[in-house]
Amino acid sequence: MSGAMKTVSQIWLRARRCAGDMLEDRSAVAAAEFVWIAPVVLVLFFCTVEFSLAVAIDRKVTLMARTLSDLTSQSPPAGIFDADFTNFFAAANGIMTPYIPPLYPAVSATITEIYIDPATGVGRAEWSKGSAPRALNTTVPVPAGLIVTDPVTHAILPGQYLIFSEVGVLFTPTINFANLMPAAGLNLKDVSYTRPRQAACVVYQPTPTGITPPCPT
Repeated sequence: MSGAMKTVSQIWLRARRCAGDMLEDRSAVAAAEFVWIAPVVLVLFFCTVEFSLAVAIDRKVTLMARTLSDLTSQSPPAGIFDADFTNFFAAANGIMTPYIPPLYPAVSATITEIYIDPATGVGRAEWSKGSAPRALNTTVPVPAGLIVTDPVTHAILPGQYLIFSEVGVLFTPTINFANLMPAAGLNLKDVSYTRPRQAACVVYQPTPTGITPPCPT
């Protein structure tokens, strides 16, 4: 083979190697894929974080509602006083940690005692304390399954009381991609019903009097 032919052959081999190296080099393809995929991955990541946060706060709201009604229902026959409510709300607010002000909105919590009218089966507020207390004798919804009736006559048994707690908080996502949540925030709330444990009802007195009044009707 002449020298000219060898030179042409070498050039051809080098060109083939360069072409092969270019085909094997996919760094530009990876960069292009990253540009397309990265925004989607970031959106999914932050949406997952916000959704998980909302679920965690919603769970805390449920626990707080149950704790408030449970603590109040264990009050002794002598009654419940303003100092007791202060302690109950303080203990329940501790459940919301770390989702508390100033990083998160304050929680709205209310405790109400319900008297079930045996003539109508309608629940009425006997006393109410908290962020949004209900007015005396206003109607309070009571699930039918919580109203005890006579097994024979199906008449509503008298002297039924329930402790009703309401807890809510406005959750506003830090990052709201594609408006997955309302712009004004998502109102997370829950309620809990419990029956008085130490007496037929939980009597409320603003200050201790040493006298236990009868259950209100």
